[in-house]
Amino acid sequence: MKKSLLILIICFSTSAVINAQEIGLQLYSVRNQTKTDLEGTLKKIRAMGIRELEGIDLYGKSVSDYKKLLDKLDFKFVGFGVDYGDLSKDLTQVIYNAKTLGATYVICYWIPHEGNEFNIKNVVDAAVVFNKAGKIFKENGLEFCYHPHGFEFRPSKNGTLFDDLIAKTIPAYVNYELDVYWAKQGGVDPVELIKKYPKRFSLLHLKDRLVGTVSNDTGSADEETNVILGKGDVNIKDIMSAAKSSAVKHYFIEDESSRVISQLPPSLTFLKSLKN
Repeated sequence: MKKSLLILIICFSTSAVINAQEIGLQLYSVRNQTKTDLEGTLKKIRAMGIRELEGIDLYGKSVSDYKKLLDKLDFKFVGFGVDYGDLSKDLTQVIYNAKTLGATYVICYWIPHEGNEFNIKNVVDAAVVFNKAGKIFKENGLEFCYHPHGFEFRPSKNGTLFDDLIAKTIPAYVNYELDVYWAKQGGVDPVELIKKYPKRFSLLHLKDRLVGTVSNDTGSADEETNVILGKGDVNIKDIMSAAKSSAVKHYFIEDESSRVISQLPPSLTFLKSLKN
């Protein structure tokens, strides 16, 4: 085979992989809509072309009935959420629920702490919990990830408390879901964070922030500062570019605003424009 033809085939294959990347949805985005019409809301999401899902709620259904509904609508459930407190308990039910739904990942979204106090002791304690639970999940065919919310990016003697958490968790058992909004809100550059830890982020939450929003490291923000992807100050374009050279395998839009249903279509259009 001629060298030029081989290069062309490689380039085409790489482009096809990038263009085939599915954009999923974190179901917390439609928490208000699902309260009154779960199936109708899921149908709207599916009609937008979204197939991959991440979430923690079973919406009052048995896990098997919920799975039947997702199958009926042709969804693929990728990530199942778990509360931090449950990680130190018997994980049999969590594992059963995740595997029944067809999930590959189990995700923890918050490290509990007193008020606005988050320090190295919280990190050390969490690392022990994460490593132990992550090992159990791994032995059961699941991958464990932690999703930081901004307070982890407070300074420490090693950089940030998130740097400490990364260093203290075992990559074979614990990796991460980067929410780019919360990284920005916590005072760090999501692009540089992906480049610094290219092998530790398995999942990505895509969320943009209203220009002019004041950053803080409390893990809190006005939900209405979530804007259409590409319209805010998070730099989604460069984030997507950096992620393609990292270990990120799945991308989920998370729009916490009251405008989520109207904002999802233009956000998807923006992401599609980046693949060309």
